[in-house]
Amino acid sequence: MITLTPRAANRVRTMHAELNAPAKRLRVSVESGGCSGFQYGMSFDAAKPGDAEFESEGVAMLLDPASLAYLDGSAIDFDDGLHGKGFEIKNPNAQSTCGCGKSFS
Repeated sequence: MITLTPRAANRVRTMHAELNAPAKRLRVSVESGGCSGFQYGMSFDAAKPGDAEFESEGVAMLLDPASLAYLDGSAIDFDDGLHGKGFEIKNPNAQSTCGCGKSFS
């Protein structure tokens, strides 16, 4: 399961409303790449066969089985302060992360 902080959920809801595609949900994924081997991805997408579906803070999320294996137990926050990084994924399964926080191994 993946959780969103209230700040992250508010930002996702704002972005989703701007997209104007009510049938699409937040997809959180892991892809090959980045400076540490894997990188995080987030997009709005329709459900696909085999997707795991979660809800956190009222936001519906989708994860493919491979991404779920890497992200289970993660929390997503959003920081829009003066030095904010945007979305930040706190992943207890990551052995190491890069300085930018967008990739892991």
